[in-house]
Amino acid sequence: MLAESVATVERHAIRVRGAVQGVGFRPFVYRLAHELGLAGWVFNDAEGVAIEVQGPANTLASFELRLRSDAPPLSRVQSVSVFGKPLASAEAGFQILASRRGAVRTSIPPDAAPCDACLAELFDPADSRHRYAFINCTQCGPRYTITHALPYDRAMTSMSGFALCATCRREYIDPLHRRFHAEPNACPDCGPALSLVDAAGQAINGDPIAATLALLRAGRIVAVKSAGGFQLACDARNAATVAELRRRKHREEKPFAVMAANLPSALAWVHADTEEQALLQGAERPIVLLPLREDRPDPLAGVAPGLQVLGLMLPSTPLHHLLFHEAAGRPVDTAWLKHEQPLLLVMTSANPGGEPLVIDNSEALQRLHGIADALLMHNRDIVARCDDSVLRWAGGAPQFIRRARGYTPRAIKLPRRGPAVLATGAWLKNTICITRGDEAFVSPHIGDLDNAASCEALVEMTDHLCAVLDVRPQAVAHDLHPDFFSTRFALDFAAARSLPAFAVQHHHAHIAAIAAEHGERGPLLGLALDGVGLGSDGGAWGGELLRVDGASFERLGHLAPLALPGGDAAAREPWRMAAAALAAIGRADEIETRFAEQPAAAAVASMLAKGVRCPPTTSLGRCFDAAAGLLRVREVTAYEGQAPMLLEALAGRATVLAPTGDLSALVCLGDDGVLDPTPLLARLADEEDAVQGAALFHRALADGLARWVQQAADRSGLRTVALGGGCFLNALLTKLMVPRLEAQGLRVLQARQAPPNDGGIALGQAWVALCHLRQGE
Repeated sequence: MLAESVATVERHAIRVRGAVQGVGFRPFVYRLAHELGLAGWVFNDAEGVAIEVQGPANTLASFELRLRSDAPPLSRVQSVSVFGKPLASAEAGFQILASRRGAVRTSIPPDAAPCDACLAELFDPADSRHRYAFINCTQCGPRYTITHALPYDRAMTSMSGFALCATCRREYIDPLHRRFHAEPNACPDCGPALSLVDAAGQAINGDPIAATLALLRAGRIVAVKSAGGFQLACDARNAATVAELRRRKHREEKPFAVMAANLPSALAWVHADTEEQALLQGAERPIVLLPLREDRPDPLAGVAPGLQVLGLMLPSTPLHHLLFHEAAGRPVDTAWLKHEQPLLLVMTSANPGGEPLVIDNSEALQRLHGIADALLMHNRDIVARCDDSVLRWAGGAPQFIRRARGYTPRAIKLPRRGPAVLATGAWLKNTICITRGDEAFVSPHIGDLDNAASCEALVEMTDHLCAVLDVRPQAVAHDLHPDFFSTRFALDFAAARSLPAFAVQHHHAHIAAIAAEHGERGPLLGLALDGVGLGSDGGAWGGELLRVDGASFERLGHLAPLALPGGDAAAREPWRMAAAALAAIGRADEIETRFAEQPAAAAVASMLAKGVRCPPTTSLGRCFDAAAGLLRVREVTAYEGQAPMLLEALAGRATVLAPTGDLSALVCLGDDGVLDPTPLLARLADEEDAVQGAALFHRALADGLARWVQQAADRSGLRTVALGGGCFLNALLTKLMVPRLEAQGLRVLQARQAPPNDGGIALGQAWVALCHLRQGE
């Protein structure tokens, strides 16, 4: 019996990979081993978590199963590998050992909103961390935004300068405490502190939270230092203050996001179904686009002009919670979080002039001068800039508009492994992507590369991601356009290191991004619809039907070209595209009278007549602009994408979307694969009801696009289609198209882990480069 008993004892070496550092994984392993009576040890290293454990074989099997099933909520276990080891004869108990370094193969988790346990302490007057703005534990708090490099230890974060007090250290070294090795752990005695200063940097006396709330209630604008950067806050219900914020920030009409105290407060302003409520309350705390309630307490004049949706988020840091707690009268527990609170705050990125988010205190005093009346700051440095993420619920799953805080640097699994690639993204909504093995890491939103600060931020982001992931790229990918800063940077980066560089066509990259995240290795159809991207023929593409197969693509069809009078100016002035549509249907003589208020109307009419400075474009985005101009929805835009957004909002107001009869005469499909919406634009030129015109435009366009894809599917034999490009952020167009395509027997893939717009381009570039490298092996 003794020999049989000894034989059942085994020792296993276990390697856990994924986002398993900074989430309480080691104390979880420690508690689990103690619960099961196992001996051994656990430590963090650059690959993830290493474990050796010894005990009865059946108990080890249970332990290994529960490593996945019972893992901490913030962890993301990618793999668990188990190897046999010789028994250790003189080992008692289970230990947590010091972290070790090496070649990095793990990742740190994103920042997470305060957990329930920390909120209970935050609002408990008897707790030592009562009203402490930097409360956190292994299940919440900053991660990515404070980390310089892995392993994720305090010395590698911006908390390294704050020595733990005796009480915090006892928590930090106690394996059974939820703050065991919580690297940002701190309290009022040893951690970061808040300060409130005026625009000149002079301290404002009194409690910083109370004084900040008083300023907000008095109609002032306050810059608040959040986890990933500064935000500009004001009272969303004070129309005069919202208007003043627009004036100071030079943001005439682009919608602002707002922050509510809790879910009951949010539901007073917007409609949200179960899935949307879960998005709002998740640890990621994104901005979620939600339909406005008609019976909301206040019209919110100026917050989201002309739109039927509102970008809303819930508090993502203890500091945010404290502002609402103060407004509620400092209640003594968390019960108030279940009740509606009247305070609603505009909470918008502090990025003056479209430049990158402000993250440094001294930088904030300089760059936000003239915008913020006061600044609520603290002395914990932000290492990695990270804006708020923006999502919506669409087609049964979340869809990113902007992927950043709460989700970065979460890895996207690729269909196969390959050398490390750096992809430098697009001109607008820039992000970069770095691959490591079979994982892709898309950076937080950087922004448009139309200013020096954003270009510098791209370079900084590249350095930081390479450092955090311990990656040295072996190849570089970039857009086909030679004049983009992202292209020039990529080529310089590659030349300095003697690396291959791959130019990837814009719309190829859109579809490749979706193929990559869905694990597609073979050929598929791709419908790429956006504003503009340089085509392989040098033209302005934007309405493309492609056959994509890894590193290669074939253009199967495109929208009928429409003139782009004045080039890039047409993207900002929809009336120009409307003028081009009138010229295309033989009604150019109407341009000057229809657009008499536009000083350039006569010049544009002349340009179109002579074909001067009117390059052709196949862009669906510009077709949306033409429709908006013809319907008098918008002649000149205040921000990118405004005209299509207003057009979608109008269509949503229609009680009947459009006639349900044959729409094929409005959007014509030729045997040559060209889809021509010119007859539809001609119809809109005579439409007096903008609501009905917008509804007709969406339905007829969706019908034409579905017929187009079906034609390509029948001819190619391919039954999978990926929908990419910024036009698929139009919820109505997508809602009309996807069921139709699926009813035709097609498998439809949409962007889910990265935005369908240019924010996801870098992922597609990286995948195309990996496919090129594989072909060259």
